[in-house]
Amino acid sequence: MGSDSKELLGIEPLELRFPFETKKQISCSMQLTNRTDDYIAFKVKTTSPKKYCVRPNSGIVPPRSTSDVIVTMQAQREAPADMQCKDKFLVQSVVVTEGTTAKDVTGEMFDKGSGNVVDERKLKVVYVQPPQPPSPVREGSEEGSSPRPSLSEGGSLNYQDTTRESDEPPLLSATSAHKDPKDVTSDSETSALISRLTEERNSAIQQNNKLLEEMDLVRREISKQNGGFPFVFVVVIALLGIILGYIMKR
Repeated sequence: MGSDSKELLGIEPLELRFPFETKKQISCSMQLTNRTDDYIAFKVKTTSPKKYCVRPNSGIVPPRSTSDVIVTMQAQREAPADMQCKDKFLVQSVVVTEGTTAKDVTGEMFDKGSGNVVDERKLKVVYVQPPQPPSPVREGSEEGSSPRPSLSEGGSLNYQDTTRESDEPPLLSATSAHKDPKDVTSDSETSALISRLTEERNSAIQQNNKLLEEMDLVRREISKQNGGFPFVFVVVIALLGIILGYIMKR
């Protein structure tokens, strides 16, 4: 396993760029590429574990293959000064035996003190302005304000385990529970329409019953007077015409 002394996983990009917007969750992705013939286990850590969720935050990359990792930044209440971000990520990788699964990955695998050969790659976080077509000048000025000072590590950084996306705080449930006022208006208008149509239907039924009763009275009067077939026929046809005309108007 000569690959132990070389870069185990290729990481792209080495700079996590988030199009920063306040009060909004933002995600970006990175690709882990295994160009070796070994099975590589990886683990993602960060200096701000409560701020980010990573899916998956650990796993296995088979030989000659690539795995995608999604990093989600929780909604922030306000933007940092000058859009500077000092957060860092650490991707650790180590060679494991064939057949090792993601469930088998443990923190002990990446403990250098146990004699394991661990490859570590540091990634920085950069905030950029979200894409805004009407303001190309702002995008140009943003390039010049890239947080270059974050390249200097200073002292040793405190990297901690990241959380999976399923463990993130219930931010989405809070926003989904808020109902759009437009939806409330739409519901009330629908209820009013159903109520009006029901009233019109009931009114039409009452009118039809009234006409039937009037037609029955006329028929009885004609029967008493013995007015003959032609007269009865004309009256019935006239009443039917009135009823059909009323129904067609409805």
